[in-house]
Amino acid sequence: MKRHAWIWLGLCGLGACHAATAPGVADLAAPDARVRISLDHVQRIGGTERAGDGVAQQRYAFQPAAQPQLVIAPASGAWDWSGQGELRLRVQNAMPWAVTLMVEIDGAADQRLQATVGVPAGPAQTLVVPLQATSPRGEGMQVGPPMPFDDRGRPTLLATTVQGALDLRKVGAVRLGMPAPQAAQTMLFGRVEVAPGAATLRDAYAGIVDRYGQYTRGRWPEKIGSDAGLRAAVQATPTAAQRAGLDAYGGRLDVQGLRKTGWFHTQKQDGRWHLVTPDGHAFFSLGVNAVITDGGRSYVEGREFMFRDLPPDSGEWAAFYGHDDNRNPEQGASRGIGYNHGRWFDFYAANLYRVDGRDWLAAWRTRALQRLQAWGFNTLGNWSDDALGQAHRLPYTRSIDIGGDYANVSSGYDYWGRMPDPFDPRFAQAAERAVIKASAGVRDDPWLLGYFADNELAWAGSGPQGHWGLALGTLAGDAKSPAKRAFIADLKASYRTPAQLAAAWGIALASWGALDATGFAAPAPSEAHPAIARDYSTWLRRYADTYFRTVAEAIRRHDPHHLFLGGRFAARTPEAVAACAAYCDVLSFNVYADLPQHGLDLAALHALDKPVLIGEFHFGSDDRGPFGKGVVPVWNEAQRGEAYAKYVAAAAADPAIVGVHWFDYADQPVTGRVLDGENSHVGLVGITDVPFGGFVEAVRAANRSAMRPHE
Repeated sequence: MKRHAWIWLGLCGLGACHAATAPGVADLAAPDARVRISLDHVQRIGGTERAGDGVAQQRYAFQPAAQPQLVIAPASGAWDWSGQGELRLRVQNAMPWAVTLMVEIDGAADQRLQATVGVPAGPAQTLVVPLQATSPRGEGMQVGPPMPFDDRGRPTLLATTVQGALDLRKVGAVRLGMPAPQAAQTMLFGRVEVAPGAATLRDAYAGIVDRYGQYTRGRWPEKIGSDAGLRAAVQATPTAAQRAGLDAYGGRLDVQGLRKTGWFHTQKQDGRWHLVTPDGHAFFSLGVNAVITDGGRSYVEGREFMFRDLPPDSGEWAAFYGHDDNRNPEQGASRGIGYNHGRWFDFYAANLYRVDGRDWLAAWRTRALQRLQAWGFNTLGNWSDDALGQAHRLPYTRSIDIGGDYANVSSGYDYWGRMPDPFDPRFAQAAERAVIKASAGVRDDPWLLGYFADNELAWAGSGPQGHWGLALGTLAGDAKSPAKRAFIADLKASYRTPAQLAAAWGIALASWGALDATGFAAPAPSEAHPAIARDYSTWLRRYADTYFRTVAEAIRRHDPHHLFLGGRFAARTPEAVAACAAYCDVLSFNVYADLPQHGLDLAALHALDKPVLIGEFHFGSDDRGPFGKGVVPVWNEAQRGEAYAKYVAAAAADPAIVGVHWFDYADQPVTGRVLDGENSHVGLVGITDVPFGGFVEAVRAANRSAMRPHE
């Protein structure tokens, strides 16, 4: 039976210091007839208690239920919070673990603000909910600073993400709830107040980055406090690389019987695929992406208050400032990101200058190559500094950046933008230009492993019909779309009349011209009309065939020696993968999972009988400065090394996988990279270029094990 109780609690003003600016809403520790409190699967326990600072609080137990909640409402009518900017609630978690608290503020009609916060165990604090939608993305970063924080001596827990909308003139209720607790969870609540402005939101982000680009409020072993300490930590000499049993390119001398061609190639032997070095030895590619110096750029314009001790944008520091514009309405990755254009500062490169002075770039290149080899890596992954590859100490890859004014198609996902339209003749021309540029100066270089066609194209959409997103998006395009014209031509060839197509798809179609309409709502596949899925699948394969054939032919024309490493798949369909396999030498996937086997259908890939390269993977934690944990989070720094070792071992054990590439070399900026606000701790080194010692030691051991003979 549902337990429900009504308790009348009081309207309470603030103390003298806040009375003028922050009117009270309620005091959950003191009853008053002007506020109504309802308890839904929540029990009030005992009498009023006093916290360590003497403030009155009341204990409430949230019982096991789908969503127990405490609802605060005016006894009659609605509150008028005009001019107010924050809701403040005195809260203390009485449990020995963090508890999830949901806060909802109801307005007129269906209006509502919603926030979910993790309340840590420990002393009382003030929970602050901004009275408008907000998020870290709006502040220019994907993940906000950790909570709670010390706001002028007051422990404060800010809800950094608030969703919804609210007319502050008509506020009907404040709801405090928990999502389906499995056992009673006890909280202590005190005053509920509102205050004007957004001071707490600004305070939460103010001064969070020091002169080195580090988070100011955190502590960790590799954190730098002085220029002298920075130089000592960065210039420490890594352990010498172990090259015994390897050829000049890093190939294993113990694997016999592979061909020597003078170029990197693939070969299957005894049921296992290998990359093979120019000298004819097995090569398991252990790579790192983005070994570059410009990944530490973060926008500072308009949010200078977030940064302490930014150097002047003149004199010796002017080289580390720049301007850019990453506004792109067609790119989901940057949607909702604030502070996404204007002036930026490059914290990583500035730190390199602090270490090595005017010759910082040459010194960094030497150091990066020494480190990568010492840590057991043998490949420079995508987006790495071209000069590193030209040093001929590690094999490297190249990316074909096919830019141009060709047509495009939306698959409904479009994280990095819409899909290239390979049926547009301008796409083939753009691919030709891109391959000429990518192969310039390297087509005769035996150290080049091969070319990637792209990165994470939106081959699939999102949602339950995501598989068919590209087919649906093609038919929804305008009448001039080359892809749409090709798809309609295919349908006309398969169905002689519009009536036949209409019957097969179960739709009304008066004429072929009806398909020309922009926004044409093509039907979703269904069991009742199997022809829809069949036709969509055929189209997806033709689309992918056209794309990969165009790129492959351009590569073969301008560089017949090196491997075509395919597209770097993320969102994908079986049709796209099969088409890529028909034209590439290696299938590449970005696999963010605990193990490769949990992010790939390896049985299907084995059936295609192509070698597989994992183009990206990583594990992140939030205990080294940046707020984000990456795509695959772990609890702490030690677990990053453990997860890396398990992942690499599982990849090396699979007979189709020929390499794995870590993303990426250095941590992302605390306040978000300029591209899309990503701000995660996923690097081998920090924004200071200081290696994460425990992690790189675990990486070194795992890489050494991966190079042992397969048993």
